[in-house]
Amino acid sequence: MVKQIEKTNVMRILEQKKIPYTPHTYDPDAGLDGVSVARQLGQDPETVFKTLVARGVSGGLYVFDIPVGDSLDLKKAAKAVGEKSIAMLQQKELLPLTGYVHGGCSPVGMKKQYPTIFHETAEIIDTILVSAGKIGFQVELEPAALIGLVGGTTADLTT
Repeated sequence: MVKQIEKTNVMRILEQKKIPYTPHTYDPDAGLDGVSVARQLGQDPETVFKTLVARGVSGGLYVFDIPVGDSLDLKKAAKAVGEKSIAMLQQKELLPLTGYVHGGCSPVGMKKQYPTIFHETAEIIDTILVSAGKIGFQVELEPAALIGLVGGTTADLTT
């Protein structure tokens, strides 16, 4: 008997929009950092993206998706969204503003669609993996489909 993978809201949204994806699960107890997750899934960490949320000096919120092994360059990120400066959102603000918890944040299906910028390498990889909106779940899909769905853009965002 095949174990049915639990459907997350992200998966339901992708199905609604007729965007093909492959669901993946991992054991969060074996390490929650992105590189550990990529290893568990047998994926190149350059194709597994983490979703980070930041606030600009103007008060606007922005979503940045970058490879799990990389660090967000706040100056490059601010420039990409036309802000003087940005700061990472505090962990306690994440759930009320996005509907997601730390470690399970997805660019798809946030409470509100914030401007979303993907690291430029998303344009040159065949498939991208992002959180399926719940710790332990990832979805793999074509980067162009994901970027199109969230109305995203790409820029150089990492240090």
